[in-house]
Amino acid sequence: MHVQWYPGHMTKAKRMMQENMKLIDLIIELADARIPESSRNPDIDELGKNKSRVILLNKADLAEESWNKAWADYYREKGYLAVNVNSRKNGTMKPVQEVIREACKEKIERDRRRGILNRPVRAMVVGIPNVGKSTFINSLAGKACAKTGNTPGVTKGKQWIRLNRQVELLDTPGILWPKFEDQQVGMMLAFIGSIKDELLNTEELAAELILRLNQDYPGVLERKYQIIADQEPYAVLERIAKSRHCLLRGNELDTEKAALLMLDDFRSGRLGRLTLEYPPEM
Repeated sequence: MHVQWYPGHMTKAKRMMQENMKLIDLIIELADARIPESSRNPDIDELGKNKSRVILLNKADLAEESWNKAWADYYREKGYLAVNVNSRKNGTMKPVQEVIREACKEKIERDRRRGILNRPVRAMVVGIPNVGKSTFINSLAGKACAKTGNTPGVTKGKQWIRLNRQVELLDTPGILWPKFEDQQVGMMLAFIGSIKDELLNTEELAAELILRLNQDYPGVLERKYQIIADQEPYAVLERIAKSRHCLLRGNELDTEKAALLMLDDFRSGRLGRLTLEYPPEM
């Protein structure tokens, strides 16, 4: 399955990000805790060099706890400040606020020595589509100040959000990079919904996910759908369709509907806490 997607508005978003780099002190990058490396845009490393960096492993509640810790440790060893977060849960933002203060400690001290007091830290929030940036900002700010949605591309332009006297956030549209050098990266992004399903063959995608889950989490599909899932992935898809009564006229199995159902169950955590990518050393 070949995955490729880079709409024109993303070129515009990248250009806007470049123009705003000189205005900010800190980059807060959101990645998906289930696929941390695949969900990080390598362009941001180049765009944000010489800026303080925080990596937030968002949707940590959907990923396996032990791997969440391993990934956070991995990024800390690389020199980033890293935190696991669940932006949808109230009361989980304190560690994020602490790490923002830690990241900007030198900048605040530098300002103080120059006699500049009370200038807020300006942070740019970046990440690929559907990684949860707007939900994160709303949770951190404690109010609905950024649009949210469960489909990629909800944030269309930049917007400044003042959190408090110390911090201002710049929200930006999610951008993917122009070309996936590794098709496995494209597949991972499709699994979590960062690429619109309308642009994909959902049955092929679901079949790929079935192969991956049977390899890393044997038994998870059996428990969820009460089926035998140890055979060819399209046969598993047919069994899911039968189990969930996904039928077309004439009682023909609707495997496309079953594929969408299974992908949604994975993305929403109804299959359990699952991690699909592991730190390179492991």
